[in-house]
Amino acid sequence: MSLLGEFRKGLWRENAVFRLLLGLCPTLAVTTSAENGLGMGFATTFVLVGSNIVVSLLRQVIPPKVRIPAFIVIIASFVTVVQLCMEAYFYDLYKALGIFIPLIVVNCVILGRAEAFASKNRLLPAMADGLGMGIGFTLALFVLGAVRELFGSGTLLGYAVFGSGYQPLLLMILPPGAFIAMGLLLACMNLFDARRR
Repeated sequence: MSLLGEFRKGLWRENAVFRLLLGLCPTLAVTTSAENGLGMGFATTFVLVGSNIVVSLLRQVIPPKVRIPAFIVIIASFVTVVQLCMEAYFYDLYKALGIFIPLIVVNCVILGRAEAFASKNRLLPAMADGLGMGIGFTLALFVLGAVRELFGSGTLLGYAVFGSGYQPLLLMILPPGAFIAMGLLLACMNLFDARRR
């Protein structure tokens, strides 16, 4: 597959959230707003691309018996960089995302891409895969967060969208709202795919 094909598959066909249903714990927990979704998505993308690069470069050096622990150490190193940078430069977002930043280490999207793709491919395809999967993950979190924020508080990225008479649907920013919004978005994507075929 071409580099563009490797990049594009993560955007729609193999989207981690809406197609593979991976990484749903942070997805549902942090998407109370579009900003939180973008923050978690960018952090995950950085870790995904960085770990894919290192795993791809070291794929012939890491012994098969210790590959999973080695991948976790590599991923944890990038997560530490992200966590320290967010704490230093984006403190409000860091506080909003809380425990879910260090939990990126065990996000099955990242470990899965390291095991299934980066450890078996050269550098450029691994980078393209990581970037595509990361951007697809970020877009999914942004869309889910935007839907929940829009209906749950009447804002988008903190700016009022509806008039002052809008009555927010508070359910959307509560945990059940995450499942409802996720189900509706999955249904819309499946309907779109069915009509496109």
